[in-house]
Amino acid sequence: MRLSSSQRETLWAYIFLIPTLVLFGFIVLYPFIYAFYLSLLEWGIFGNSTYTGLRNYADMLKDNLFWKSIGITLHWTAGVVPGIIAISLLIALALNIPTLKLKGTFRTIYFIPVVTNMVAASFVWRWLFEPTFGVVNYFLGLLGLPEPGWLASTKWALPAMMVVGIWKQIGFAMVIFLAGLQTIPKEIKEAARIDGASRWQEFCRIVLPLLNPTIVFVAVMLVINALRVFTIPYVMSAGGFTYGVPGGPLNSTRVFVIHIYDLGFRQFNIGYASANAFALLLLIMSVTIIQMKLIERPFEY
Repeated sequence: MRLSSSQRETLWAYIFLIPTLVLFGFIVLYPFIYAFYLSLLEWGIFGNSTYTGLRNYADMLKDNLFWKSIGITLHWTAGVVPGIIAISLLIALALNIPTLKLKGTFRTIYFIPVVTNMVAASFVWRWLFEPTFGVVNYFLGLLGLPEPGWLASTKWALPAMMVVGIWKQIGFAMVIFLAGLQTIPKEIKEAARIDGASRWQEFCRIVLPLLNPTIVFVAVMLVINALRVFTIPYVMSAGGFTYGVPGGPLNSTRVFVIHIYDLGFRQFNIGYASANAFALLLLIMSVTIIQMKLIERPFEY
């Protein structure tokens, strides 16, 4: 049977998709299915397993540490995401000024944290926030201000780590916002100025509505990253060797992924850890869907 030109194009498209689908199956789909299978088992480190059905999920809902780690993760998300969006948008607006000099230099400076190794950077920040010999408390002492215990304090450990989380991702959001700002037609802004619009009115009525799709994308990406944060809290709490178990003093920085790690790789409760991992997946999906519905609304400009 002779194929038409469009049918041949479709056939070749499917052929070229096969390698990607195979990789997706091995790297994503198979681990996903196998992890769900493990969540239905009481599975130990030596491979002995017993089918328990949904008991791991029932136990999870009764686990106070599960709910505490969820709360800490949401607290992290609520603090880090708005901070990154606000700061990076301000930087992008400043770098988008036509008369600004050394734009490339400033962009590079703000983007350096994004490409910095997170483990190494976390160790440096841990030293900066060291309660006794840290640079932060040194300058606070010079100013006559109180010197918190930072990473050794249940009150200040999480906020200190949130500062690092914001610092790390500002450059990522800044670059995307800058790209979005540069796609806004200059003619629209010039027309608004001719009509007597102030800079603030131009931002609220022109720039912000046209930047809304970019803001949605950045917000969704940042929320997903925040809900699965691990490296910063784990390394800055010294991996459990300085300030107690992973998760900081009295589990005050025990974000959800650290909770899963502790269950799976320290307690070797693989089945229960897999159930918690699926709970994280559902949390990310739920928050992302809600966020999309709340943010993706029509703007008038």
